[in-house]
Amino acid sequence: MGKIRWGVIGAGGIADRRTIPGMMLAGNAELAAVMEINMDLAEKCRAKWNCPRAYDSEEKLLADPDVDAVYIASPVVLHAKQAMMAADAGKHILIEKPLAMTSEEGQKVLEHCEARGVKVAAGLMMRFGSYVQVMKKAVAEGKIGRVVSGYSQFTCWYPDMPGVWRQSKKSGGGGAMMDMGVHCIDLMQYVLGAKVRQVAAFHDTLSFHYEVEDSSMVMLRMDSGAICVVQSNFNIPDEAAKWRLEFFGDQGRLMGENVIGQVDGGTLDALFLGPQGGYDAVQNVKDAKGETIDVEFGNCYQREIESFSNSLLTGAPLEAPASDAVQVQRVMEAAYRSNDTGRIIDL
Repeated sequence: MGKIRWGVIGAGGIADRRTIPGMMLAGNAELAAVMEINMDLAEKCRAKWNCPRAYDSEEKLLADPDVDAVYIASPVVLHAKQAMMAADAGKHILIEKPLAMTSEEGQKVLEHCEARGVKVAAGLMMRFGSYVQVMKKAVAEGKIGRVVSGYSQFTCWYPDMPGVWRQSKKSGGGGAMMDMGVHCIDLMQYVLGAKVRQVAAFHDTLSFHYEVEDSSMVMLRMDSGAICVVQSNFNIPDEAAKWRLEFFGDQGRLMGENVIGQVDGGTLDALFLGPQGGYDAVQNVKDAKGETIDVEFGNCYQREIESFSNSLLTGAPLEAPASDAVQVQRVMEAAYRSNDTGRIIDL
């Protein structure tokens, strides 16, 4: 099998901490070029990863004939412009979420890429978590019966910092939900194989002083009938965090603790009970122990890069198509409208 030659636009931040290390582990990918607006930073990144070339503009990187695909990890406000430039240059695209500042802008990116014949995937790398995959399979096989309830919480400590783009509506589009909750909303749909039908939400800035929300709760009614809750926060200390992904059905449960995040890990309490009998008026809660499901933890970013590279090399369907990210953004926009209007929003 050949290798996809990658260029990275926005090589600092998450790219340097997570995605490039995953790329270096991928058997069907290699790093060909990096780009940062400051050439000193670009050169520092090039040297760190023993990369052939460094650039200080996306135009220069996209003109490189030795780049087959680009990973875009710049501030959200730049995503649409850079993605369409990449498509014009004939480069396939893996782009961090959200795809653009609005779902309407994201849809234009999708249409532009389709017209240019390039594939575009979204950085929904939590789909590649070991226990996430187990949960998806268990739900699909009916192991917990009909899923009636879902819950997810994803948080970080993100205090006021001057000049940080994620704390600005103009450059980031939103706060805790846009940055953290996006993964949880996506996973609710991905694991259940269902789409959001109705949204109700509350957002606020409770602890800090920036203009985006540091606290968010979104309630989702899925087209499968399941009712789900997503909580995302910028104001819970990292030491206190318990990143949860949970599903309850009429025949069991899947309770994942720390199974989401940037590192593949955590624990899963899986209880498969089968069909239930009549009503128990006593309702003595039994401490039923769940099954232990063995998994082989890995690197979600490596799997993300390998999956997209494999799709480019073999024509296999994308595991995280960018169209899914646009749909999730429509859900988030509905959640913001719900908070602002005090209404349940139909999708």
